[in-house]
Amino acid sequence: MQVSVETTQGLERKLSISVPAETVDVEVKNRLRQIAKTQKINGFRPGKVPPSVIQKRYGKSVRQEVAGELMQRHFVEAIVAEKLNPAGRPAFVAKSNEEGKELAFEATFEIYPEVELSGLDKIKVEKPQVEVTDKDLDEMFETLQNQHKTWKENKRKTKKGDKLTIDFNGRVDGEEFEGGKAEGFELELGSNRMIPGFEKAITGMKVGEEQTITVTFPEDYHAENLKGKDAEFDIKVHKTEGPVLPEINDEFAKLFGVEEGGVEALRDEVRKNMERELTQAVKAKVKEQILDGLVENNDVEIPKALTDQEVDVLRQQAMQRFGGQMDPANLPQLPAEMFTEQAKRRVKVGLLLGEVIKVNELKVDDEKVKSLIESAASAYEDPQEVIEYYMNNQEMLQQMQHVAMEEQAVELLLEQADVSEKETAFSEIMNPKA
Repeated sequence: MQVSVETTQGLERKLSISVPAETVDVEVKNRLRQIAKTQKINGFRPGKVPPSVIQKRYGKSVRQEVAGELMQRHFVEAIVAEKLNPAGRPAFVAKSNEEGKELAFEATFEIYPEVELSGLDKIKVEKPQVEVTDKDLDEMFETLQNQHKTWKENKRKTKKGDKLTIDFNGRVDGEEFEGGKAEGFELELGSNRMIPGFEKAITGMKVGEEQTITVTFPEDYHAENLKGKDAEFDIKVHKTEGPVLPEINDEFAKLFGVEEGGVEALRDEVRKNMERELTQAVKAKVKEQILDGLVENNDVEIPKALTDQEVDVLRQQAMQRFGGQMDPANLPQLPAEMFTEQAKRRVKVGLLLGEVIKVNELKVDDEKVKSLIESAASAYEDPQEVIEYYMNNQEMLQQMQHVAMEEQAVELLLEQADVSEKETAFSEIMNPKA
């Protein structure tokens, strides 16, 4: 086998490989000989078909098959010999594949870039100092109450938090438009389901009241013909209801599976859940800053093959989310451009973290894996059952080992980073956009 390596552009490499004619011809003849033993051809007894007939009927396809296998095999031998690390599958082009002649082919592929880490001490991290306070717990209980509220019909003027049953009919430039009309429509004031100004305009209306309101569609509204347009809506109120919050007592606690200990037991359980979620949120916030700094301080050439692979992963995930119960195969293909930048970042982060792991010779910490599994299991009714599921499922265990290794790399980077601390409210961490 003869091999030459050419750098075409960037990370792309082209291997030119030639395999001796004898190697190919012997493999083809052996394959044809095996076929002759089993093929049934009219006019010949099984196993007695002349080689010339077998050659004429199967020679071309067998040579193609053998060439494909030999190209793959010799490609692997060549990259090992040349110490090349392909990023993605090669594209093979046969230049010569004829009987009595050498098999000459080219394999074009990308390699992984060489990564040199730098600026690790320049990574800035603002670590939140936060805890779950009694006020945070009280606000969470208000949220839980709202989740289990009921409705009571009333006749007063409506206010934020009330629910109205209305008819509405909308017009733009005097003309009705698609989606602008409904009857018996239920709307909770403050839910922000409607275009800006709609809910505010009908707040204060009472049962049986009718009025016409004027609102403006946002400039970024999804319907092109309505963007930025003023609209009039005729409103008629059929029913108004006010929220009734459940009393916080032992019965309330039972709604959340707390059969003993009443409200205090529920508060303890809710606080534990909030603290667990807060720990994860703070960890995610720190990790995000570490990765941002790592990417910012290190330039890495990204193989297109890896980006394309990541785009496919992101596209499939999006298709599953958009499709719900539908088969993603029946959904339209989402354009790659939607995911390219995110894919590039994910590939870059992966390459850089891989180098951190390699340079520091990190090995998976079994205790960390165990801790991560126990943390994930603690949110379930039977944690031990979840732990056993992870430990007995090789795929799930490997996923958690990958998470653990990534965390170890981030923790190592955190030790070298420029870290400051900031007093932060629970709501700022858990609801950053609120």
